Amino acid sequence: MANFTLELNDEQKQVRDWLHGFASDVMRPAAAEWDEREETPWPVIQEAARIGVYSLDFYARQYFDPTGLGIPLAMEELFWGDAGIALSIVGTGLAAVGVLTNGTEEQIGTWIPQMYGDADQVRVAAFCSSEPDAGSDVGALRTRAVYDEAKDEWVLDGTKTWATNGGIAHVHVVVAVVDPELGSRGHASFVVPPGTPGLSQGQKFRKHGIRASHTAEVVLDGVRVPGDCLLGGKEKLDERLARARERARGGPAGARGGNAAMATFEASRPAVGAMAVGTARAAYEIALDYARTRTQFGRPVIDNQGIAFQLADMRTRIDAARLLVWRASWMAAAGKPFDAAEGSMSKLYAGEVAKDVTARAVQILGGNGFTRDYPVERMHRDAAIYTIFEGTSEIQRLVIARALSGVPIR
Repeated sequence: MANFTLELNDEQKQVRDWLHGFASDVMRPAAAEWDEREETPWPVIQEAARIGVYSLDFYARQYFDPTGLGIPLAMEELFWGDAGIALSIVGTGLAAVGVLTNGTEEQIGTWIPQMYGDADQVRVAAFCSSEPDAGSDVGALRTRAVYDEAKDEWVLDGTKTWATNGGIAHVHVVVAVVDPELGSRGHASFVVPPGTPGLSQGQKFRKHGIRASHTAEVVLDGVRVPGDCLLGGKEKLDERLARARERARGGPAGARGGNAAMATFEASRPAVGAMAVGTARAAYEIALDYARTRTQFGRPVIDNQGIAFQLADMRTRIDAARLLVWRASWMAAAGKPFDAAEGSMSKLYAGEVAKDVTARAVQILGGNGFTRDYPVERMHRDAAIYTIFEGTSEIQRLVIARALSGVPIR
């Protein structure tokens, strides 16, 4: 395992610069169009696949970077380009992580390649966890998975919501309840193969930001999947449920703890923090350039302390957020436990920074910042998502407080 360092190696620098070029030359020129259209930017994803940005091989190499910095470097550069398009490109990764963290080696090798397709036939995948009445409270999930032993099939029924790529995905990964009495410990994850009867797209959401990313409900009506679509396998599930039931007999606290959805979100939180850093950095750079070139009262705007000090604070907070993301990413790669919920810390702080920095950027640009002629308006709308998805800021604070205190704070 690599020692922690802030010095990037030559390969990391090359990947960073390569992605920055793609973000600058391909994503940014297309950003306003796809934000207005509120549609998946298939041509951009196709181009990303053609050059190797959208591919299993690329993300595998970043994921297994021994320093842990491969994924956050990639996320920052892509989301510097545009958050909506970037989420369309990387949204498949959450489903892939869901299989990687919960599946067997055979399931990983079977399903993750199908999620991406290839440059000739691009595909996407969706991770389906949230429900209309169960967002932050994953213990309130109602989607059921019932085992049909005679046919060795699982039958899924329920409605998922806020699913990135939901309904348009080639492969869906669905978190469902297998034992309602165990609360969050009674959950399991399932792969729904392409073309499976009973799965359909429900409402497609019209969003405040990240509008180039497809977000929709996924309806599961008697969806039957083969037994081997249960991630991890039935034997492992039965063993886990038996342990959970034994702990549950000891009192209500025994039913609390990790579950299939949380394992996926915990692994992805530093990456979300890196996305937020990318958006914040983009807005800061635009505001800095504007302040240098915009003249008011006979001098550049940046000559005013009120503006200069804001830019100083913006850059300081962005760098601090990046350091938290890099620390958590390195810890995860080194196998070090998040004893103080360092993954949640990175996501919490970076998300709050993105909202603050993009708001300040709009203010620095004044009336221009409030128009769609300048991208900070879009970036400000996009930044709102970082304090909401994959665990709201309030949930991150709850996770951190529980980790620090050892008390099941509610």
